[in-house]
Amino acid sequence: MNAPAAPDPSLLPLSEARIPDDVFERMRRENLARWPTGAEVDFEAAVARHQALPKHKQLGWVMREADRQRRCLTQPRGGFGTFDMHRHLMVTLDKDGHADIVPTTTDSYTRNEQWQLAQKGIEESERAGRSMLNGYPMVNYGVARAAELVDAIDKPAIMLTGTAMPRLTGEIGYAGGYSGYLGSGIAYTTSYTKEFSIGEGIRNYQYLDRLVSMYQAHGVELHRRQPGFLTGTNVPPSIAIVTAVLDCLLAAAQGVRNYGLEMGETLHLVQDAAAVAACRELCQEYLQRRGHHDVFTPVTLLHWMGAWPHDDAQCAALVAYGGTLAAIAGAISVTTKSVHEAFGIPTPEANAEGLRMTRMAIYLAREIRLDGLKAFQDEKDLIEREVRAIVDKTLEMGDGDVALGTVRAFEAGVLDVPWSPSRYCKSRVIPARDAEGCLRIVDPGLMPFPKEVMEIHEEKLRRRAEKEGVPFGHELAVSSVYEMAEPIAKLLPDRIGRD
Repeated sequence: MNAPAAPDPSLLPLSEARIPDDVFERMRRENLARWPTGAEVDFEAAVARHQALPKHKQLGWVMREADRQRRCLTQPRGGFGTFDMHRHLMVTLDKDGHADIVPTTTDSYTRNEQWQLAQKGIEESERAGRSMLNGYPMVNYGVARAAELVDAIDKPAIMLTGTAMPRLTGEIGYAGGYSGYLGSGIAYTTSYTKEFSIGEGIRNYQYLDRLVSMYQAHGVELHRRQPGFLTGTNVPPSIAIVTAVLDCLLAAAQGVRNYGLEMGETLHLVQDAAAVAACRELCQEYLQRRGHHDVFTPVTLLHWMGAWPHDDAQCAALVAYGGTLAAIAGAISVTTKSVHEAFGIPTPEANAEGLRMTRMAIYLAREIRLDGLKAFQDEKDLIEREVRAIVDKTLEMGDGDVALGTVRAFEAGVLDVPWSPSRYCKSRVIPARDAEGCLRIVDPGLMPFPKEVMEIHEEKLRRRAEKEGVPFGHELAVSSVYEMAEPIAKLLPDRIGRD
């Protein structure tokens, strides 16, 4: 007698529950059939390939080893539209930039699963002799070419895809030997999409995380990473950490055991250090509460994610300072940028230069920590109070289910993201810098932060308004958005005694 057919995955109710084996098998068959290169995915061969890689090219192991050594690793972003151009980039970042982790950023067509348009972009790039795509079309080139890219470098490779639709890209990249994938259902869906529902984003990443746990069951520990930087525009640490906690719980429920947490830098040394410590501790706290006792959660910081200045000297300062912040904060890795940030995609050489700049800054700050500093502890305590209030309410709204609670919390405005493009996110929370340079919340929208917490935020922001002689309100948020891109003569005038 034939076994009953697996249920249609699209008919299953949204839940954090682990995807059953038979359902996942059907999902994989349907997913791999969506583009010809999906047929190249051979799971047993992929497992054997990963097991044959030296440990220093396995990102899961490398992240654990960096944590053990208290090292801060460097990893840039980058991708080009043809195989040869992208291979050159990866080799340059590895050899000239001394990157610890080598990236492959996919193009926008691939992120939106428009593979036919990506193919046209490849052909136009070949004709033009320059990249006409803003990243590497992983799906179009397939598994064998992904393996060639991994073989061309002597570091672990990670996929950076900026998408709510990771399923086929993840299958092909992992099958080719990539050992890391950046992305999550909450953060990327609210960051990069308008009409895509948060529930669908969660489902898509549950697929990817279930795939990773399948590799884990066959002895291959892959690295998954959550991009808590969200919209990249002045996101207060607590909001990034809330999404990190929830995305982490969703991944753990599918069986992921090596899950990185990522945040954009605020550019305030004490706040960034407090955020890194709070993020890792809070994720572990909630993992333990829910019975996930063996999940490794290293934290990554990113160079400034907002608007950049056009002056190379100012950019160089941001690059170096970003490495300093990451080292002192105890981040396990830092995602780097270059002095070309304000002008578009950097050349491989400029990208490598940004890596070296950052590495030197990390070296100089390698043994400095802020533990024991009162300002550090106060900021960490404040962040933790903010995060617990939102995560606890979200879990309550889902009757204990993370996926359901997340969707319901966004519908109610309990979960919110500043300046999100998503129609499923109210985007009423408004952040701004205080007089000391920390990111605070001017207007919480409907997010249920404790009253005493919001009083602290208001007091600190009113001090800034008084100092600058401007009204307290949303204008503080607007000026904060463009602050780092302003000319240095405006940020710090050289007119002492002349005004």
